[in-house]
Order: sequence, then structure tokens, then C-alpha cells
Amino acid sequence: MSTIIWEQGSNNPENADNFAIIKQWFANLNSKEISWKQRLIPPNGDVREIEWEAQRFDENFIIFNSNIRGITLYWQKPDAPQERSTTPFKLELDNLKQNLYVYPQSQKDVVIRLTLLEAVYQKFQMLNPQIEVSRLGENYVLILRDEKGKIEAKIALTPEKISQLKQQL
Repeated sequence: MSTIIWEQGSNNPENADNFAIIKQWFANLNSKEISWKQRLIPPNGDVREIEWEAQRFDENFIIFNSNIRGITLYWQKPDAPQERSTTPFKLELDNLKQNLYVYPQSQKDVVIRLTLLEAVYQKFQMLNPQIEVSRLGENYVLILRDEKGKIEAKIALTPEKISQLKQQL
């Protein structure tokens, strides 16, 4: 699952673990460039309808001292020595797009989207994995499995990508 949700007062048994993951992600933003966008939540509450294209008050900046104490997010901007903060009632982390959606307690009709601007890839290493190939219509599925590390990667490949792979091998 690519979206991790923490909500204040939730009975979800994964709520505490999700908060720990989000807390670590936010702390890891320290000294990295982010995009900070704040939008009103539509009257129907569907945040998927929000337009995230650049607007006048959007900011890109290098965030410093990013951390969470209690449930409050703290950070500093490079041009301002004072610490800033916001206390959310809900946090959503989209790991694939590297977006953190912050729903502030003080403004229930607002959502803030923090985006890590550098590309971040999850990396892992397999040593001598088991290899399996199957056909799915005209495409292929390459499965690499590392029994020792308990890692499996499924890769869908078009005939063109198979040719490219063969050339590179």
C-alpha cells in the first residue's frame, strides 16, 4: 500500500505504526528541498478534486530541523530563524509520490501538501535471485525472488523492453 494514514483518535490498530512511519519520513526531510502548497478542501470534502497546479502563495524551500514532537510538526525555513509548527488531526503519506498531506487542527477546511522535490527510489539488493518468467498476453512477467532476504520483484515487460533487456545483457 502506498498511502499511509494516521488520524488522531483513530481505533485503527495500525495508527501508531503509521504515525511512526510518517514521523520518520518527516524527520528525513531535514535539509532537503520541498514544495509547500496549501489549499481549501472542496465543500463536498473530496480532496481528489483539489487543483495542485502552481499558485501564487506556493513555496519551494529547503526545510530545516523537521521533526515531530507529540503530534505537532516543527520545522524552520532557511530565511527565518523562528521555528514554525502545525498540529494535525490527520496525516496522509503517499510514499510513491513522496507527498505528505497535513490536515491542521486549527483549519479544518485546509489541507497542506508537502512534496519532496528530489526523486527518491526505494532500493534493495538481491544476490543470485531465483528467476521466473511467464507470459501475460503479448507481454512478459519477470519474477526475481530472493529466498534469503524474502524479497520478490515482479516486473511487467513489453516485447520491446524484453528486446532492450536482451541487448543490454
